[in-house]
Amino acid sequence: MVQKAVISADNSWVEKDIRGFKGSPVQRIGDEWMLITAGSTQSGPGNWNTMTASWGGFGVLWNKDVAFIFIRPGRHTRGFTDANSLFSLSFFDKKYHKALTFCGEKSGKDYDKAMETGLTPIIFGNNVAGGRAAGVVAFKEATDIVICKKIYTHDIDPANFLDSEIAANYPQSDYHRMYVGEVLTLLTAK
Repeated sequence: MVQKAVISADNSWVEKDIRGFKGSPVQRIGDEWMLITAGSTQSGPGNWNTMTASWGGFGVLWNKDVAFIFIRPGRHTRGFTDANSLFSLSFFDKKYHKALTFCGEKSGKDYDKAMETGLTPIIFGNNVAGGRAAGVVAFKEATDIVICKKIYTHDIDPANFLDSEIAANYPQSDYHRMYVGEVLTLLTAK
């Protein structure tokens, strides 16, 4: 399904270094969740998708500030993430938990998630990250948005599990693809 058309982001965002990320990443990702959004509005206004994630993190790799995310093969967002160089991670106040639940349980193949949840998709232009984040989609209601450029992917291989309990996360053998993204900017709501 084509997702809701995006609107241009306004000037209600402040760029910060990722080291200024508020709160514990473990808590914000694992307990409060985030939306992973990827796509390109250049080929059409609704050519993007979003999904809720509770697995991922931030760190330093190859002398770059990075975020790492994980997407199963059956998720509609995976195709958008594979096909595009940029993705965003949107973090929200607890009052949006119901919207994030919907975005995690329903597929963008079947639902316009923004329309169903009332979230407002926004697109950033050349005014952030020195123009390197132009075209990325995120959400107006977010408190924090991390914009990343994809620099590495890797498919999880169960032959490499060193802890036998990990396999319980994959009863359908639908192993995640890991994406490492260079953090281009952290945007916080004014």
